Amino acid sequence: MKAILQRVSEARVRIDGDIVGEIGAGLMILYCAEAGDGDDAVQRLAEKTAKLRIFADDAGKMNKAITDIGGSALVVSQFTLAANTAKGNRPSFIGAAAPDEGARLYDAFCAAIAALGIPVATGRFGADMQVELINDGPVTIPLDIPPATS
Repeated sequence: MKAILQRVSEARVRIDGDIVGEIGAGLMILYCAEAGDGDDAVQRLAEKTAKLRIFADDAGKMNKAITDIGGSALVVSQFTLAANTAKGNRPSFIGAAAPDEGARLYDAFCAAIAALGIPVATGRFGADMQVELINDGPVTIPLDIPPATS
């Protein structure tokens, strides 16, 4: 499971010109479920996201989490994070979760973030979306949560 977290002062997602999700200060989260991911990875990614200290404290140091600043999350599905570019010039997305499972895990991730007390806005899984954001910092953090091993 992969995510790109961007610290933002504001962000929104549009579908056919209409705003379907919008936040002020918080995190723009581009989310990708990969083949083999499960609910355990969803929970680990949600907890890591909620606890990651990438917001400035009074001294200007990245020492606060999204929950400390009362921030929100805009979560957008982004299967292209699973791109494999090792061969040729056309990326392969075979590593992405199947669409039905990807949608289920996306919904579960959004619910897990909300359950941790973070207000969540979303895009629409599988839709053609336009994303606007103001990256604060800029701060962009990639997260890669491997499937749990038995």
